[in-house]
Amino acid sequence: MLAMRHRVVAMTVLLAGVTYLDRVAIGVVAPQITSDLHLTKVQMGYVFSAFTIAYGTFEIPTAAWADRIGARGVLTRIVAWWSAFTMVTAAAWSYLSLLVIRFLFGIGEAGAWPCVGRVFSRWIPARERGKTQGFFFAGAFLAGAFTPKIVVWLSSMMPWRWVFVVFGCVGFVWSVSWWLWFRDEPRDKAGTSPEEVAMIESDRGLAVGSHGDWKAVFKIPIVWPICVSHFANTYGTFFIISWLPTYLKEVRGMTESQMTIFAGLPMFIAAGAALAGGWVTDVLTKRHGLGWGRAGVAGGAYFVAMTAMFFAARVPDAKLAASLIAVSYGVSMFTLGAAFSLCIDIGKENSAVMTATMNTAGQVGGTLSPIALAYLVQWFSNWALPFYVMSGLYGAAVLSWIVIGRQVRDTMLDGKH
Repeated sequence: MLAMRHRVVAMTVLLAGVTYLDRVAIGVVAPQITSDLHLTKVQMGYVFSAFTIAYGTFEIPTAAWADRIGARGVLTRIVAWWSAFTMVTAAAWSYLSLLVIRFLFGIGEAGAWPCVGRVFSRWIPARERGKTQGFFFAGAFLAGAFTPKIVVWLSSMMPWRWVFVVFGCVGFVWSVSWWLWFRDEPRDKAGTSPEEVAMIESDRGLAVGSHGDWKAVFKIPIVWPICVSHFANTYGTFFIISWLPTYLKEVRGMTESQMTIFAGLPMFIAAGAALAGGWVTDVLTKRHGLGWGRAGVAGGAYFVAMTAMFFAARVPDAKLAASLIAVSYGVSMFTLGAAFSLCIDIGKENSAVMTATMNTAGQVGGTLSPIALAYLVQWFSNWALPFYVMSGLYGAAVLSWIVIGRQVRDTMLDGKH
């Protein structure tokens, strides 16, 4: 029988899947949307970015709310809101209406993953945080991997608008289930054994009922380099979930069937990488402390991602290029267990705001990514340039984690679990 904390993790994994189901869908049906609403590629780039602008703007305030009152109520509101606007996407009738709807969608989803960080800070002992984050992100990436096929399948039976209605209904089911079942503290959840409660509370580094002070996060020395790193991470992510299907079909000449395979491949690799990265970061942190266990893992993975993305722009073979893109993106996700766990390790009672600060920097990258690609291609008629930009950003992430490792090892932050 699963321990109660593992059931909590299972619920968050389902949440991760729903977030990517809704995010990835619009990239897959982008050609139909641009045709129906008569949009240019630049306009569609702004539609993609409207979500991330709102998401980034409201990320820290929502996380601070969760640190203050708990994740049960805040996550319920978040998922219900974004599910409603997933469904409202089906009613878009113009460029402006789609921009507004996706902006409101982003407001609703803001704070979702930081709230999960808050959940893990209360429910997961420190020694299990990396692999727990790995399972969480694997759920997101597997949903992202299967979403192109699901969307294409649904689109064969219904107009693109109804796809968003179906996906919105899934989110409503999750939000109601979460509100009825979850409790913020392990000791308040019926069915959690006293032994499990004692084990969690003795190794989580937080007092029962503790609350955060969001301003303290900005005095933590690692917060700025980890933001640079996550900017690069999310910049790459939003290329994958927005423009990759279009790139594979229009630039690399893939068929619809080939596109669904290679558009999903990055998420498949990312799922395995997230699981492996979570396990590796926990093992190395236990043996060598946070400096090597978190920073060493992330820095090494970004170096591989940087190299693979650079060569993806240069190889002539479509399938090899798509495979290198998938490897680059997938390996960049090897870092997530380290990054999100470090936010909890260092943020403690401010774990949601610490995670949200990192994630907000990521959303800036996610906002710029679709727009920058559209302008680069429009101005220079060269699809290789966006790949060189992504490779350079992954290089900046390598340097950021070198700085983080030094800061952690040179302070009292580098404890062993």
